Amino acid sequence: MKELNGKLALITGGSSGIGLALAKELAARGMRIAILSRRLDALQSAGDDILAAGAKELHVLPVDVSVWEDVERNVGDFIHTIGIPDLLVNCAGVVRPGLFEELTPDLFQWMIQINLLGPIYMCKAVIPGMLERGSGHVVNVSSVAGFLGTYGYSAYGASKFGLRGFSDVLRSEYRHRGIQVSVVFPPDTDTPQLAGEKPYKPEITRILSESASVKSAEDVALAIRKGIEKGKYRIVPGFESKAIYLLNNLPFDLGYRVMDWMVANARKKANRNVTA
Repeated sequence: MKELNGKLALITGGSSGIGLALAKELAARGMRIAILSRRLDALQSAGDDILAAGAKELHVLPVDVSVWEDVERNVGDFIHTIGIPDLLVNCAGVVRPGLFEELTPDLFQWMIQINLLGPIYMCKAVIPGMLERGSGHVVNVSSVAGFLGTYGYSAYGASKFGLRGFSDVLRSEYRHRGIQVSVVFPPDTDTPQLAGEKPYKPEITRILSESASVKSAEDVALAIRKGIEKGKYRIVPGFESKAIYLLNNLPFDLGYRVMDWMVANARKKANRNVTA
């Protein structure tokens, strides 16, 4: 998708955070935009921002991506009325950090249902039309926690690792059938979701996150847009994330060794805080 002008983008999670920033970034490049989220009021507010960014055409779809019947009905109606998206971006996601023994099965189900099954349902609704047309691009937004086991994120990591695996298979199955696939691994990003998870972070997770840089949603959206235009499969925004990704894919388990060292240092600091 080197040429974005006039193409149709369907973005889940488009009412806030990375999804909204990406919608504005793509609108400024001349794309027709459709944003999808559960709350109509949030969609309408986000729509004003997207129109202000230069969108010539905007659609809002109140849909719960975790419910297949909702996706099938509403996205199906959208495709029938507006057309098959040229670009599908699965950006909707939720997170609740916590130690594994403290996270309830319901929280695991909630995160996996939205973060993994949501993109699967959206792809089920959209990819058949892309195949029939012979073109399309699917972007799945995972996380650094989707390639690096991150302390305090067992449920979120499971859902985002799963999304990475799903993307790998889509790439393999569709790379010769006209459909481009990309998977994005953003670092901590300054969004309402990042602020919302703060009260639930275990102490060691909090210390680790304080040492990590935070990207703006606009910077991540810019990296995604450039990755789409270049046809990249792996999109890793930010130097720090790229370095972690590289370390994690070196031999001798170097990525694990670095993470273990960081956790050990954070544990020492947490212990000092308790005794201080």
